Amino acid sequence: MSHASGRGPRVTKAVVPAAGLGTRFLPATKATPKEMLPVVDKPAIQYVIEEAVTAGLSDVLVVTGRNKRSLEDHFDRNLELEEVLRHKGDIARLDEVRASGELADIHYVRQGAPRGLGHAVLCAEAHVGDQPFAVLLGDDMIDPRDPLLSRMIDVQRRHGGSVVALLEVDPSQIHLYGSVAATPCGDDVLITGLVEKPRPADAPSNLAIIGRYLLDPGVFEVLRKTEPGRGGEIQLTDALQAMAADPSLGGPVHGVVFRGRRYDTGDRADYLRATVRLACGRADLGPDFRAWLREFVRHEMV
Repeated sequence: MSHASGRGPRVTKAVVPAAGLGTRFLPATKATPKEMLPVVDKPAIQYVIEEAVTAGLSDVLVVTGRNKRSLEDHFDRNLELEEVLRHKGDIARLDEVRASGELADIHYVRQGAPRGLGHAVLCAEAHVGDQPFAVLLGDDMIDPRDPLLSRMIDVQRRHGGSVVALLEVDPSQIHLYGSVAATPCGDDVLITGLVEKPRPADAPSNLAIIGRYLLDPGVFEVLRKTEPGRGGEIQLTDALQAMAADPSLGGPVHGVVFRGRRYDTGDRADYLRATVRLACGRADLGPDFRAWLREFVRHEMV
């Protein structure tokens, strides 16, 4: 049942699905989780969890699969490494190593089989309970300089129900995403329909769903009744379509259009763009790296 507008429980929990196989990054992901590939010097999933914590969500459930143990180890203490760094007097790196182990209250649950994003969300039901919660996809990275999740929390607080993040894309690219039909609603939009990876001719708009959601707990009941859809998987988009059509199921469904910097770190080209952009913005790396990049473009890219 949807919570009344503006009076529902405060969002405190985040779910990060991270059970995918990362086939676009083979052979690197044969033994290393795609979420652990570094963007500059931090694994991609650490940026995602830091985003949740910055928005006030410090209770994080990571939905994992096989071969993801290194992910759990990364967010645990490493006493031997800490002792080595302490002995060397490398306090800066010691603080960084400790920070990843103290970032949030992180829990783990395994998704036994890759049955889709909807199934991964359903795996979180026991942890989330009867509270609205955020879902942050582990390979969808929002630039830390462009807040999105806090905007979505504000919208959910005003309207109740569920909220999805949207991005305007070229119509020729909409088949790579879920697409929505929506009407303006103040600074956000009210979503009236959703379709997963439509053909460009069938897409209701060029507003694409990206990997940030705030979900009413009613989504669990809807997901249990959702038949496998595209690709034989349980699609979260199909559940959200039902909630948009019948707000008593956990709607209404609103959307926040994001116009900042976002990277699909599961895509090789976008992963490289994320690394370059974030390195350029770093105080410790940026000046030298930007100077090298200018020379590289001037002399090599001709």
